[in-house]
Amino acid sequence: MLDQVELRRLVPQVLGVLVGRGADFATAEDAVQEALLRALATWGADPPAEPAAWLVTVAWRAFLDLTRSETARRSREERFDAQPPTGAVPSADDTLHLYFLCAHPVLTSSSAVALTLRAVGGLTTRQIADAYLVPEPTMAQRISRAKRSVGREGVARAGFDTPGDVKTVMRVLYLVFNEGYSGDVDLAAEAIRLTRQLVELTDDPEVAGLLALMLLHHARRHSRTRPDGSLVPLAEQDRRLWDDDLIVEGTGLVQAALARDRLGEYQAQAAIAALHADAPSVEETDWVQIVEWYDELLRFADTPVVRLNRAVAVGEADGAPAGLTALAEVPDGVPRRDAVAAHLHERNGDLELAARLYADAARNAPNLAERDHQTRQVVRLNEQLRGR
Repeated sequence: MLDQVELRRLVPQVLGVLVGRGADFATAEDAVQEALLRALATWGADPPAEPAAWLVTVAWRAFLDLTRSETARRSREERFDAQPPTGAVPSADDTLHLYFLCAHPVLTSSSAVALTLRAVGGLTTRQIADAYLVPEPTMAQRISRAKRSVGREGVARAGFDTPGDVKTVMRVLYLVFNEGYSGDVDLAAEAIRLTRQLVELTDDPEVAGLLALMLLHHARRHSRTRPDGSLVPLAEQDRRLWDDDLIVEGTGLVQAALARDRLGEYQAQAAIAALHADAPSVEETDWVQIVEWYDELLRFADTPVVRLNRAVAVGEADGAPAGLTALAEVPDGVPRRDAVAAHLHERNGDLELAARLYADAARNAPNLAERDHQTRQVVRLNEQLRGR
């Protein structure tokens, strides 16, 4: 018996067949959803021997039924064969093409994420809306606009065969992963599932690096918050709660990817995450090597956020003064800069300045959990200052 997760794994394959045969994306996606509903209603404990082929056949019939007029129907039936061959199964190229289609450059990041979750992930519009905390009609409109945009741009494979395609898909999947858990959908787990598929479809060490990065971050998910929802910084996390299986898998993936000597941004980030995962404690972390990996990462992504994280690593490797010097390269206003500055000034012994910076960080925090964490630091330092 196929569960819903296994059924959703077939969605991009089936949709890829329809789109590959020239069906317009929006109607094809609706047809695949109709086929999924029929599968859930009729399969029960006895699914067909070839589930993917069954879904292709039913989805194609639904696609033809969704054409509004006899003229449109005849036109489509003349353009495509009336029905795919019996037993036709999706190919890896069809599925990979669908990934590229959902990350089309005409789409905004939010639209690409929503369309990927719907068309590739097989999630319902309601599930996606709940995950992003927006009304279902709003998400339905976003997905509908995205499907129309992709349809207007055409679905010819030639438009998606450039080297940047996989990179764009990886960016979209990482956006999904960073949304974490919301509603009844674990978006981080969903992103990992979809990235596993992408690894199987490509021979790209950078895709493997992205999967490794996700696994290594996901391994720490149970240690990041307390029961009351407050944040637990890396230095205070109970490493016994880290998922050893995910760490082993992620570390193996990044080592294999690095051995191919085609370094990329996600591989560098995964190497940093692997060094954190390998350390028994913050004090025993190989901070010097982490700084070296940040220097490598800057070759691919010289961004204020990367330089901010590098400043933290420099502070651990070479001392707070060196970290503050590195922090000077990060512009004011970068998210979490005040928090990093506060941490480094605290380590440098300037508790009064650190307390003020923690207060600034709390005021500028992007969410309540972060604000609460920075406020706790202010209270802690003020208590120390009063006790002097």
